[in-house]
Amino acid sequence: MKMQRTDYIEAINMLKEEVLKMGELSKGAVYGGVRSLIDKDFDLASKIVREDNNRIDILELEIEEKCMALIALQQPVAKDLRIIGTCMKIITDLDRLSNLGVNIAKITIKIGDKPFIKPLIDIPRMGKLAAEMLDDAMEAFINEDVELARGLSKKEEEADALYDQVRRELITFMIEDPHTITIASDLSFIARYLKRIADHACNIAARVIYMVTGEREKVG
Repeated sequence: MKMQRTDYIEAINMLKEEVLKMGELSKGAVYGGVRSLIDKDFDLASKIVREDNNRIDILELEIEEKCMALIALQQPVAKDLRIIGTCMKIITDLDRLSNLGVNIAKITIKIGDKPFIKPLIDIPRMGKLAAEMLDDAMEAFINEDVELARGLSKKEEEADALYDQVRRELITFMIEDPHTITIASDLSFIARYLKRIADHACNIAARVIYMVTGEREKVG
């Protein structure tokens, strides 16, 4: 049964709020994963692995069902259809980047009390930058801010540069001292996960641009 236009607009807005909520949970998994590594907080890492991802998975399914119901019952067109389609695409990116946060927590548990090969500097910077990019992407989504979405390209360049710097440094450690290979490999995986999180934030930004303008643009 078709809704009244006011009810339909409210349903769309509520859908966007649910996506924003999923974004906050996903960011929490990312930030928590990095925080657990820096602080060697194994309780936090275990919580992220055990609980946070389940909540995100459940919310993803709920949002997907609401999107499908709106498409089936309301037969949206033009921008309304793009909004619903964008929501369905964004929740996939949010699920994947939250999984990467869980992976970081798992590596934290694997590393355990073993000392780092050097103080962590660039990986925390990458984590902070990735969280900022996700914040920007979700703010652009909820406010339909195309210029903010486009602005993620510059931060993506910074994320790329940090990743290259971390990777080169870790390779040097492994070459100079084979005993560091295991821990350096673990940290390299974490840097790669953070780079992929930044990529997912750019995917979201590109989808926002399409949602608002109907035009396809690459971000990052």
